[in-house]
Amino acid sequence: MNLARTFATTGRVLSQIRHDPRTIGLLLIVPSLLIGLVAWIFSDTEVFDEIGPAMIALFPFIVMFLVTSIATLRERRGGTLERLLSMPMGKGDFLLGYALAFGLLAVAQTAIAVSFAIWVCGLDITGSIWLLFAVAVADAVLGTALGLLASAFARTEFQVVQFMPLLVLPQILLCGIFIPRDQLPPVLEAISEWLPLSFAIDALQAVAADSESAGWILTKVLVIVAWIVGSIVLGSITLRRRTP
Repeated sequence: MNLARTFATTGRVLSQIRHDPRTIGLLLIVPSLLIGLVAWIFSDTEVFDEIGPAMIALFPFIVMFLVTSIATLRERRGGTLERLLSMPMGKGDFLLGYALAFGLLAVAQTAIAVSFAIWVCGLDITGSIWLLFAVAVADAVLGTALGLLASAFARTEFQVVQFMPLLVLPQILLCGIFIPRDQLPPVLEAISEWLPLSFAIDALQAVAADSESAGWILTKVLVIVAWIVGSIVLGSITLRRRTP
């Protein structure tokens, strides 16, 4: 891989998104609005303080997955990837450039979502806000990486959406939002222990309650990073030059 080509791809993607206000709104505003909606639903209870950290993980993760996967697939369907790969650019340069571009957007998205949840919705955070922010960024980048992986296999935007029941929905169902993971059937509990979204939610809840050490939380983050790296590597191996 070549850093100059990777950064050139990053700059091109950011330039394209800068001229697409609907995508910017979806990336930066919609997760905060959804968090606000959940806070409003439970405004007369203390439920939001319990599930708020999970919402910070969930909504940016889903949005980053959808936007990244569809945007990358359009590059292939439009022949952009084929033209780029006819030059001295590898698949790894292409995917890493996309990952960096959407990773930077994930930082902005997370800053808005965390700030909105804490200072507008009143989410009570006992631990470090900076540590909460770091875990939330890792979670949003995870959505980006899985979106890149899905786009490497999909042929159409509809197929990308079909990957949600495979890559996203099982994680939502098993991550502990609906029922604590230790109350799941043994097989499902064992599966949930290996899903990256479970690590993200565990870490965010631990930071919010200040219930675990920084080393314990860092271990969870490292697992998320391993999933991110693995998804990008697998996506670069399986990425097609062009989708017919």
